[in-house]
Amino acid sequence: MTTTSAHLTTDWVALARQAGEALRPEVAVRDRTGEFSPTAFEMLRITGLSAALVPAEFGGGGATHREMGAILRELGRHDPSTAVAFAMHTHLVAAQVWRHNHGIDAAPLFGKVVDGAILISTGAADWVGSSGRAEQVEGGYRVHARKAPASGVEAGTLLVTSIRWDDAPDGAQVLHCAIPVGAPGVRIEKTWDTLGLRASGSHTVILDDVFVPEAAVSLLRRADAWPPLLNVVMGAAMPLVMAAYLGIADAAVDLATALVADRADAPTFQLAGEMANAHTTAADLIEAMFAGSDNLHFDNTDSYASRTLSRKTAAADALIATVRLAIETVGGLGYSRACELEMRYRDVHGCLFHPLPRAKQTRFTGRVLLGHSPIG
Repeated sequence: MTTTSAHLTTDWVALARQAGEALRPEVAVRDRTGEFSPTAFEMLRITGLSAALVPAEFGGGGATHREMGAILRELGRHDPSTAVAFAMHTHLVAAQVWRHNHGIDAAPLFGKVVDGAILISTGAADWVGSSGRAEQVEGGYRVHARKAPASGVEAGTLLVTSIRWDDAPDGAQVLHCAIPVGAPGVRIEKTWDTLGLRASGSHTVILDDVFVPEAAVSLLRRADAWPPLLNVVMGAAMPLVMAAYLGIADAAVDLATALVADRADAPTFQLAGEMANAHTTAADLIEAMFAGSDNLHFDNTDSYASRTLSRKTAAADALIATVRLAIETVGGLGYSRACELEMRYRDVHGCLFHPLPRAKQTRFTGRVLLGHSPIG
């Protein structure tokens, strides 16, 4: 993928490949130790990948939504944990690009990202009702919360989060805000210890009596009603997140293919064909997600979010099947920790837990299909 302007031509996939190849030697060690790599995110800053999605007129790379997906897909081939953690930053930038494309000023955040800020999301766990406790004070709010997971937080600059305000005058509200990771009262608890994506640094952020000025609150909404904001987040985020997981599956297919290249038995051909079917299905579904996003010009509707989430669930099934079949095609070696397929099988299962998990997604989609609000 290449972005071209009068002044700049960038091969984004080549840049992502260079970064991924530089990170690859430490991936197995970090998978064993669970240690996050701040060096990886510094590399993403230096190469311009962290600001690739910011429009060129704001000093960014001007990459398209699909090109950002290609970057994450390439990183996923080399370093799954970093790719998925980086997707959390890029999806927040993508949501701001959507706002910009719809006439809403996003310049302040674009400027921070161009200057090197890494955005950290807590949205997956917060969802509609959010969590934590906000107290209104002069000039803003005092907030208290535990937010997890917060992928990549050790390299983060700005926490993009929401806090529940139960004592609001008109009933429970949720305030959306951005909090500097270095602000007084913000600290990180290293709680991430998981089956896969062990080096994504998706730890818990503690907000202990943190002051949030009124100016840092981007939205105040009811806590018990579906917010159209989440339609935007789903449409911007899910194609990017799933692209990172597609990169994990790509590398699994490549490795399995290489390991069985000298075989010519019927079961291997059968399993390799099934693997190819699952891989093609996943890639096609994720491509459809990018096509539907219309380069972040999509309409903010419940039906669009519902279709995106349906594709996400189906793609997740196909991605997991792809890596499982890669192991089955290879045989016992693929089940060994000496083989990278074992790590990739654990890592790819992370796709199940991004919004929305299957049971929540099917309920969401069923409600929208039958003319109801997504929640109720």
